[in-house]
Amino acid sequence: MSRQPALTRRSLLQGVGIGAAVVGSALVLPRFSVPGAQQDPAQCRAEDLSESQKQLIISNWPAYIDPRRQPESTLNVFQERTGVTVDYTDDVNDNAEFFAKVRNQLGACEPIDRDMMMLTDWMAARMIGLGWIQPIAKDKVPNLHANLIEPLRGRQWDPDRQYSAPWQSGLTGIAYNAAETGEVKSFSELLTRTELKGRVTLLSEMRDTMGFMLRIVGADPGDFTPDEWADAIEELRKAVAAEQIRAFTGNEYIQDLTAGNIAACEAWSGDVIQAQFENPDIRFVVPEEGLSLWSDNMIVPNMAEHQANAEAWIDYYYEPEVAAKLAAWVNYICPVEGAREEMEKIDPSLVDNKLIFPSAEDLADTFDFMPLDDQLTAQYEGEWSDVTGG
Repeated sequence: MSRQPALTRRSLLQGVGIGAAVVGSALVLPRFSVPGAQQDPAQCRAEDLSESQKQLIISNWPAYIDPRRQPESTLNVFQERTGVTVDYTDDVNDNAEFFAKVRNQLGACEPIDRDMMMLTDWMAARMIGLGWIQPIAKDKVPNLHANLIEPLRGRQWDPDRQYSAPWQSGLTGIAYNAAETGEVKSFSELLTRTELKGRVTLLSEMRDTMGFMLRIVGADPGDFTPDEWADAIEELRKAVAAEQIRAFTGNEYIQDLTAGNIAACEAWSGDVIQAQFENPDIRFVVPEEGLSLWSDNMIVPNMAEHQANAEAWIDYYYEPEVAAKLAAWVNYICPVEGAREEMEKIDPSLVDNKLIFPSAEDLADTFDFMPLDDQLTAQYEGEWSDVTGG
């Protein structure tokens, strides 16, 4: 089958750690620094016109679905099966940028002319916390609740998946070029091995990199103290001062890794799969410190006029056969139980790819990043910028 070329869906994939912006049940909504923007989803909702208007308007990241021009694409099959016409736009290029695009309308309980959008954990959490997202009727999405893989259940910011459904997921770990260096087994090695000096990149998203730094100092990224944060940022400062780190980057690191300009790096699993098509020397490693598991999530904004159609879309993509077909193209972690078995019929070469279908053992030591309030967010991002030059 044809494959997606080298991944281009994000020039900078922001916030892919598990970092979130709220604690506990989304029914107790915290306040964020968006003055006057807090909403009550129960009060800020439009009449659902799904029955009379067979439409669905979606915003997603670029190149994040199998080719829509093919008659048997997952989107076209959905349209044929349901009679719903999908207006699909790949206009999410960055979480913060998309937030800026819709914040005024959502903060004022006005429509954004979308029924669904796909945003990364921490941004989905922020919007849920602001009351900008509609709950998903559990009885309309039985496949979601039956087939969501166990590691993606019980997120701090949406424990019962009342407001969100993972579209695709990924891992943050280590990648290295076997033609340039030997195996790098831990994040600590990445920061200390002398032969890697100046040939290492880390990710520019604070939650990704600092989750590993917290692990290095013996802290739990999901529940750490200010002193533990101080220890972790100091360890990073030392590595930067020692000139171990060449740069803090978005996913442009993958070109340098493939070309041999860097030897090892912090990396996202989907990037590594694509790079391996071009250079078989690229390796992905589960660091001794563990892995960050993240998702881009389907969420329904307030004032969406076709929520039932959106729920039909969610339920459809949680059918294992559909999920496998999507995963065969995008090459990220499939969040749907049973899709691995279905992949046997679609592309057997991907069935044993642990970056698409990791085992429970592979995901046993994944970690969360502690939700931060506004004050801590400002403080920690400021300290992060001081160290990274961001």
